[in-house]
Amino acid sequence: MHDQPHPRRFGLPTATALVMGNIIGGGIFLLPASVAPFGTLSLLAFAVLTLGAIALALVFGRLAERDPRTGGPYVHARAAFGDFAGFLSAWSYWTMTWVSNAALAVAAVGYVHVLVPVHESRGVDLAVALLALWLPALANLAGTRWVGAVQLVSTVLKFIPLLFVAVVGLFFFDPDNLGSFNGSGGSALGGLSAAAAILLYSYVGVESASMSAGEVRDPRRNVGRASVLGTVGAAVVYLLGTVSVFGTVAHKELVASTAPFSDAVDAMFGGGWGGTLIALAAVVSIVGALNGWTLMSAQAPYAAARDGLFPAAFAVKRRGVPTFGVFVGVILASLLTVVNYTSGSSGLFEILVLITTFSATVPYLLAAGAQVYFLLSGRREEVRSGRFTRDLVLALAGFGFSFWLVAGAGYAAVYQGVLFLFAGVLVYVWMAARRKSGAEVAEATEVAGAADGPAGTAAGVAVTETATGGAATGVPAAGVPAAGAPATADSVA
Repeated sequence: MHDQPHPRRFGLPTATALVMGNIIGGGIFLLPASVAPFGTLSLLAFAVLTLGAIALALVFGRLAERDPRTGGPYVHARAAFGDFAGFLSAWSYWTMTWVSNAALAVAAVGYVHVLVPVHESRGVDLAVALLALWLPALANLAGTRWVGAVQLVSTVLKFIPLLFVAVVGLFFFDPDNLGSFNGSGGSALGGLSAAAAILLYSYVGVESASMSAGEVRDPRRNVGRASVLGTVGAAVVYLLGTVSVFGTVAHKELVASTAPFSDAVDAMFGGGWGGTLIALAAVVSIVGALNGWTLMSAQAPYAAARDGLFPAAFAVKRRGVPTFGVFVGVILASLLTVVNYTSGSSGLFEILVLITTFSATVPYLLAAGAQVYFLLSGRREEVRSGRFTRDLVLALAGFGFSFWLVAGAGYAAVYQGVLFLFAGVLVYVWMAARRKSGAEVAEATEVAGAADGPAGTAAGVAVTETATGGAATGVPAAGVPAAGAPATADSVA
């Protein structure tokens, strides 16, 4: 079920762009206006969250040193806690990716209308949203070379205008434009938590290099570096950009703004061309994010299918990309997008988006918990010797950050997310039953083969692979370590 090793893997720059591109989607263009009502206290909340995100990035880097296989959070959860925890991680992450891709595609439509002012209709909007989904999918189907190229170019193209506003805006900074420190009307701690609840999901995507570790060159070394560099790069854009917008747009205007970065450009240079510039950057940003998240939507089920926890078709790779997973992810996202534009109501869409806010946290919690488990269970050598205290502090910080994500998701998100998460149990039961049935057939065949001599044994092996799906079974294939066993560099791809 595995393709041949592919020479074109992501180097450190591409892996970093994957992390940064997945973190920075379309939400940044509304972020300053979203947190403006809380005052400049929101900047402090952003700084605290950045530290938590960097800690989580370092945890993924440490875990990749131990086991640098594709699937990241899933691989580590399964190694620490077994098949069921691994499945929940993969199922939750997979759900989050394709639902959030649909949300990104819908968000792209509004920015396209700014660039190409045409008569708005549901048909046109649906066509634009589907195009936003399928163009990145085609790049993924073309192989990792195209995925990496699109990711690098889109990240640079969106990073430059955002960084331009962030840096140049500091020269136009006017303290009189700032609102009060705590605009929430309550305690400072309450305002900090309220602002953090909005900002928490700004760093979803920090795990992207770990999730694609099998496609990263020298993953034991580069996954951690790319995770940290990508997170820090995104943080620079977030923090400097928000500070610049706060200082260039009057607070009263910013609270009501629907395009804060555009307003900042117009405030700095006058005219109305800021809206067009930022809309273009937003479209590029969303397409780049969709390119990276389309790959992520295939990586989690690929890793699970390789271990027999997802259907075997998800374990097929072509040109370094799990093509079946890409197809399934983009088709599901397309169906959800069609439902959004044809149902006449956004109720269903909003419920599914709520599910993603919770689903994103499950793999983080399990991965951070796995690191704590490895450190405290006498398996420290599998993480890295001589770093016990530092790694434990980072793991606990990463777990705390992930737990904060759950708390910030809100009751509705947790409720809907848990229901959808438990619905996946049926899939796990089905796959587990198939594996058990296949294992029993294989055992009976081996017994019969042993009685018939060497020829029977050879036949038994063939039947074993057929009955259990070859490499995509609970019995590890050649080059694929069992749960809990350290992987080698040769087992990555």
